[in-house]
Amino acid sequence: MRFDVIPSRVGDATVTVPGDKSVSHRALMLGSIAEGRTEVSGFLAGEDCLATLAAMRALGVDIQQPSPTEMSIEGVGLHGLRPPRAELDLGNSGTAMRLMTGLLSGQPFDSVLTGDESLNGRPMNRIVNPLTRMGAAIESDCDGSPPLQISGGLQLHGIHYDLPMASAQVKSAILLAGLYATGTTSVTEPAITRDHTERMLKSMGVTVTSVDGRIALSGGQLLHGCNIKVPADLSSASFVMLAAILAKKADILISNVGVNPTRTGVIDILRAMGGDISLENPQLSGEEPVADIRVRSSELQGGCVDPALVSLAIDEFPVLFVAAASASGKTVFSGIGELRVKESDRIAAMSDGLRNLGIDVDETEDGAVVHGGQFSGGTVQSHGDHRIAMSLAIAGTVASEAVLVEDVATVDTSFPDFCTSMASIGAEIRPATDA
Repeated sequence: MRFDVIPSRVGDATVTVPGDKSVSHRALMLGSIAEGRTEVSGFLAGEDCLATLAAMRALGVDIQQPSPTEMSIEGVGLHGLRPPRAELDLGNSGTAMRLMTGLLSGQPFDSVLTGDESLNGRPMNRIVNPLTRMGAAIESDCDGSPPLQISGGLQLHGIHYDLPMASAQVKSAILLAGLYATGTTSVTEPAITRDHTERMLKSMGVTVTSVDGRIALSGGQLLHGCNIKVPADLSSASFVMLAAILAKKADILISNVGVNPTRTGVIDILRAMGGDISLENPQLSGEEPVADIRVRSSELQGGCVDPALVSLAIDEFPVLFVAAASASGKTVFSGIGELRVKESDRIAAMSDGLRNLGIDVDETEDGAVVHGGQFSGGTVQSHGDHRIAMSLAIAGTVASEAVLVEDVATVDTSFPDFCTSMASIGAEIRPATDA
C-alpha cells in the first residue's frame, strides 16, 4: 500500500484527531488490574492499542467495546489476571511490549510476549535488566529482542534504578512491576519523560511521589476503577499542525488535544522556529491537561534545536525533520540517537526520504543537519514506519510535483482514517495499491 500525494491547498478548518495512543494503552492495562469497572471514552482504535486489548482479554479480563472509541473494563484486581493460553502478540507496539513485560513480571504464571518482525527486532534489554534486578526472570533472543519469555511465581522486590536514558516506557515498566514488589520501587530519570502512567495511577488511588526527578511508589497498593476520557493524541495532531504551518494561508483549530507538559516539546520547537501556534480553552480531563490547538501558516527559520527538548518530543521528530526542510537556513538536531531504535532507524529513514525530495541532509550518529529548501516530487520509502509515512506525506502536500510514499499500511497503528482527516483540511493524500 502507498500514499499518492499531490500539491494541495490546505485551508481554514476545525478538525479532530484520534485519541492518545499512550493513554489508551495505559487505560486498558491499569483498568484491567483495578478493582471495579473502568469506563473509557475517546479510545484510540488503532492496531497497536487493539493488540493490547486482545492481550488483556487473553489474560482473563472482561472488556466490552460499545463503540470503536468506548471501552468498559471489568477490573480483576491486582492479582486477578489469568494465564494466557498462547503467546501474547503485541503487533508493532513497543509501548505494549515494554509495559506488559513489567506488568507480567509479578504474576504467578508464565507468559510469552511477541510481536511482528519489526517489534521482534527492537532492543528490550533496557527493561529486562532492571526487572531482573527486581527478581524477575525473563528470557529473550541472544540480542535481547523479543519474543520475551517471562517466568511466573517469583517474588519481586523494590529497587531504585537510575535510568541510563530518558524513556517513559522503561520507567513505566519498572513502576508497573513495582506494584507487585515488596517495599518501595523508585526511578530517577535524566530528563523529563511523559508521565501518563503516574497520572493514571494517581487517578486510580495509588500514591506516587515525584521529587527532583525521582518517581517512587510502594508495592501492594490497590487500584480503583474510574472514568477515563482519552484526549486527542498530540503526536497525531502534529501532522495537522505541520500541514497548516507549511500551507500558504491556513488557520486550523485542532480540538481537545492532550497537552501534557511532558509531551509538548513539538510545540515548543515549532514555536522557536517561528510557528504560529496557540493553545485555547485549556482544561483538565481527569489528571490530563487538554486544550484546543490553533495553528496558522508560518515562515520557519532554522537553528539549533535544544537537546533538552528531545525527550519531550521523541515521537515527533519525523515531523520536525520536515519542518526543518521547509525552514530558511539550516536546522541542527542532536541528542536524538534514540530514534535509531524506533519502528525504523528514523534518523536514516527521514534523511533518505528528504534527500529523495531534493533536500540536503548531513546525517550524524545522534542527529542530523537539515538544510532548508523546496521539496521536489518523487518516490520515498516509509520503511514500514507509520510516523515516517505520515511526515513524508505532509511534505508531499507542498512539493513541486506528486510524491509517492511506499509501504504505508502501518499508519493504521496510530492514526486510523489519516487520509480522510487530512482531506478535511484540503490535503490530497490518497491511499493506493499497486495493480
